[in-house]
Amino acid sequence: MPGSAQELKEINLAAKAFRVKVHFLNVLDSKDIESVFRAAKGQADALLVGTSRVLISHRKEIVELAAKYRLPTIYIEQEFVLAGGLMTYAPSIADLYRRAATYVDKILKGVQPADLPVEQPTKFELIVNLKAAKRIGLTIPPNVLARADRVIK
Repeated sequence: MPGSAQELKEINLAAKAFRVKVHFLNVLDSKDIESVFRAAKGQADALLVGTSRVLISHRKEIVELAAKYRLPTIYIEQEFVLAGGLMTYAPSIADLYRRAATYVDKILKGVQPADLPVEQPTKFELIVNLKAAKRIGLTIPPNVLARADRVIK
């Protein structure tokens, strides 16, 4: 259920490299959410939830459906994990804000915005929710937990 065209492209590249079969299930409206989970159950081993206004605004429902259908789900936004979802691996929002502040500082000091380089995120966070894992009967390997920036118990 990823959001942007760039996300789709990157997911396809990664899936191809790991020989993983990917099915994209679009959620265009909140009424589509449960039907996507029903379609995924039995066909998918796991889900990746991307970004969109519909998905973010219905994160509680999505987290509950992932548990109901016992589908391990990784999210691109940490808000889903804080709402009870399984895990996220995504750019650090705090780091992005700090980076944005350096841009604001440079602009206020007279640098033209067009002269500033476009940057990609450099700091990513892995957050794992053990309560969510237990709820769907999933054991998170110790090496994954050791790499996590944050573990919710």
